[in-house]
Amino acid sequence: MTNPGARMAADIKQRIADGRLRPGDRVPSTRQLARDWGVALATAAKVLTRLAQEGVVVAEPRVGSIVADPHAGSVGAGPRAETGMKAGEGTSSGAGEGASGGKGTRRAAASVPDPVRERIVRAAIEIADAEGLAELTMRRVANALGMATMSLYRHVAGKEDLVMLMIDTAIGRFPLPGDAPPEWRARLEISARLQWAVYRAHPWSAGVTPLTRPLASPSLLRHSEFVMEALRSTGVDAQTKMYVQILIYSYVQGIATHIELERQAKAATGVTGDEWVEGQEDLLRLITTGSPALAEMLAELGDFDLDLDWLFEFGLRPLLDGLTPLIEGR
Repeated sequence: MTNPGARMAADIKQRIADGRLRPGDRVPSTRQLARDWGVALATAAKVLTRLAQEGVVVAEPRVGSIVADPHAGSVGAGPRAETGMKAGEGTSSGAGEGASGGKGTRRAAASVPDPVRERIVRAAIEIADAEGLAELTMRRVANALGMATMSLYRHVAGKEDLVMLMIDTAIGRFPLPGDAPPEWRARLEISARLQWAVYRAHPWSAGVTPLTRPLASPSLLRHSEFVMEALRSTGVDAQTKMYVQILIYSYVQGIATHIELERQAKAATGVTGDEWVEGQEDLLRLITTGSPALAEMLAELGDFDLDLDWLFEFGLRPLLDGLTPLIEGR
């Protein structure tokens, strides 16, 4: 057997036959196969397509190819099988639980209770809280739980999917009140304070919810609905409503990102923020010689300890004050 595609297909079938890959397990992605076997992406993609046509694997959206359940009647061979695998697919794209579409054994959605998935998410949050998101890997989570790494993929599609679940869980730990006042200002303040509490408890979370690429997190969407319910009766146009919500969100997130940045800097250097400032003689010399107004302020200021919690409080009220004439027309 000299054809590399045939050898790849035979290898995957053998792993299934001897139990190394079981129904619902994720098979190597197109890129992984191409790298491991030294072939073109197109060749690896053809192998996965052929296996899907034979009913050996099933292509799951946002997951990749998984081993088909031979006892599932919906999995067939030939043109009715899912064959939409493209070169480069096989990694998660992040938006929700990867088991959608209804074929194979990976049918669980994020909304369906899954005790194992909940344990995975809790373990991942503990790692990210202690060491930052950069240190989070599927292998680290599996080791923390005493599980095989591949077994995690029965419950989450990949790291991006796991981070989505982590964000949703972290925000859900600080729920919005059911009896909140209807006034727009009170609601914006409640939402801002709860978001700050999330970022304070889980600093890594501020860096994975960008404005330009919002996450489809149910918990984040609840915050949006919470604010829009209050703004709908103000008479402001839709664009203003959107920018008001974005402004509040970015204010909180913008300050909160520095919690994690400081943790990263300390972990990388072993130097605290105070220790770093004490070592900036050259910067202080430059300020005192070339920036007289700044030097005067620093002399008057004396010892200063940047308190991010104080900064959050310092800016929130003026921000809401500034929005009042815009929203209420005064």
